[in-house]
Amino acid sequence: MRILVTRPATQAQAWVRDLRERGLDAAALPLIAIGAAADPTLVQAAWETLPEHALVVFVSPNAVEQFFAAAPRGTRWPDRALAGSLGPGTTRELRACSVPAAAIVEPAADALQFDSESLWAELSARPWQGRSVLIVRGDGGRDWLADTLRGAGARVELLGAYRRVASKPDAAQRALLAAAVAAPAEHLWLFSSSEAIDRLAALCPDLDADAWRPAQAIVTHPRIADRARALGIGAVHASRPAIDAVTACIQSIRP
Repeated sequence: MRILVTRPATQAQAWVRDLRERGLDAAALPLIAIGAAADPTLVQAAWETLPEHALVVFVSPNAVEQFFAAAPRGTRWPDRALAGSLGPGTTRELRACSVPAAAIVEPAADALQFDSESLWAELSARPWQGRSVLIVRGDGGRDWLADTLRGAGARVELLGAYRRVASKPDAAQRALLAAAVAAPAEHLWLFSSSEAIDRLAALCPDLDADAWRPAQAIVTHPRIADRARALGIGAVHASRPAIDAVTACIQSIRP
């Protein structure tokens, strides 16, 4: 059974490598691509005010990559600023960008989900009244954490550091998609975003819910599970979004 990793290309390749190292047959089929921010000058300007923020939250590895790509040469992470991370992948990217481990706040390693709610569980005991927070994300997204921080008295700014755009599958990826549709029992979709499922539906406009019924997928959040079921995927398996948890989930359902 081949696992189809649908994350953006760079992250998909990393997951494919890790899954293959664990003896699994995995292939990258990115369904979302990452584009530059609608206004790159805003990302550059954010670096000038970075020391003013008590907390900078990064919602994904892409947010880290795009934000630090705009860093002025020689700039260091401010001594007093915390870097909020929604999960292990984002934390790894922050560390790769030389953010000190002591400055990073992330969900507990055993959190059921790596999301805004789990990050807030680690932030909620801190005083936020009057403190400045920057949330670095893509174009749009959930406002739950921003609203929660504002409710705690923080001054919150949102920065769109990148855009999520539709991927353009090459010939090999189109062939992989065709094989997955033709032989669903031999493939297992790995979804880490609802947008990837929307893109999959757009790539296969002739398939209705009945056609998707034989397919199976692993999803890393309840909202993604809802979208997969809405598409019509018959077997939807939930997993924590960590490589060992996903590996265990795959092994539990392999024929």
